[in-house]
Amino acid sequence: MPTAQGARNATTYTTKYVQLVIFENESYDDVIGSSQAPYITSLSNTWANMTQSFAITHPSEPNYLALFSGSTQNVNGDQCPVSYGVQSLGSELLKAKVSFTGYAESMPSNGFTGCMADADTLPSGWLYMRKHVPWTDFTKIPASVSIVYPGPLKKPPSKFTWITPNMCNDMHDCSISTGDAWAKKNLPKLIKWDVANAGLLILTFDENDGSAGNQIPTILMGNVNPGQYSQTINHYSVLRTIEDIFGLKHLGSSGSATPIQGVVK
Repeated sequence: MPTAQGARNATTYTTKYVQLVIFENESYDDVIGSSQAPYITSLSNTWANMTQSFAITHPSEPNYLALFSGSTQNVNGDQCPVSYGVQSLGSELLKAKVSFTGYAESMPSNGFTGCMADADTLPSGWLYMRKHVPWTDFTKIPASVSIVYPGPLKKPPSKFTWITPNMCNDMHDCSISTGDAWAKKNLPKLIKWDVANAGLLILTFDENDGSAGNQIPTILMGNVNPGQYSQTINHYSVLRTIEDIFGLKHLGSSGSATPIQGVVK
């Protein structure tokens, strides 16, 4: 139940845990209903599918910053490094004594702050890139919360857990089917745990493939009311919803965003 001072949400939630998993650069219609994404499509049919979900801008990094801090922080590219002394979702969680873990796949070590790591021969040249790991950009967040993703989870390590797959598994450098296979391997046990423990798993994308509208898939699973939901949402709406679940102050543009309604229990 939200209790933190400064919260302005009018909804009381029974949800106690939230995980967010973010993929890359695919439009809604390229994933939902696609033969390349049978698992994610099955999630959209089983759980709460947001059919009018949109990113904020292009390219990747400002969307991550928007989702994590309520602002693009005036970033309009994929700069690295960047550093901000302002509040973010991570620092607000920790300030409210709500545990937070940021998982990044293929990060070379816990607390790593380099811009890239794990060189490969795929389009970006690296499996790990800091531009997709927003908590590393905020100085009020301790390095101790930044952890190498260990693989499929049976339960979340914290009240709020953010998971960034690597540059192949997030569909940025590899196919939709590769990302779908990653989701099928990594998400089922976590969803099962959420169902039994009042948890919520949010699957979303940073931006679409550059086509008009910037529409993206967003699916909510676990402690939700399943269905197809046509309310228009964006990254600020998702952030606002997470803030309201935990009773946090609304950051930046999340304060004027409408939270996701009628979905989360």
